[in-house]
Amino acid sequence: MAAFIAKQMVGNQLSAVKDIGGGGDSAEDKEKLEELERERLEALREAEERRREKHRKMEEEREKMRQGVREKYGIKKKEEKEEEMRKQQEALMGGSTDGGLNRAKKTPEELAAEAAAQEQDEFTKIKTTIETQVNELKSTIEGKCVIQ
Repeated sequence: MAAFIAKQMVGNQLSAVKDIGGGGDSAEDKEKLEELERERLEALREAEERRREKHRKMEEEREKMRQGVREKYGIKKKEEKEEEMRKQQEALMGGSTDGGLNRAKKTPEELAAEAAAQEQDEFTKIKTTIETQVNELKSTIEGKCVIQ
């Protein structure tokens, strides 16, 4: 056991010294590093796909269990309420039904369009308030200036 620990400690230090004195990276080393990075990214993508598939299957099983309970106790599924919830979510999310962290990021064009719409809304509010104030001033002036 002590020999193993000593070998690990010395081996790590020796590999660090070898890396320092190695000089520049050769083309082969760069290719190996690129290949390792590609493999790592591929493994991450595959792991994410497996995770998503696992969760999809789990959700399907849960829905089957829920449906079984509904059938057993004669509970009707509230589809109307779900549709209303979806409409509210679409209104809040800008048409996207996946809420939270997994929704697609908005493009710069979409963000610019939203900002323009918000500015337009603010502009119309300001415009209507100014118009009402002008109309009030007009009516007070006309009321005071009576031609005889």
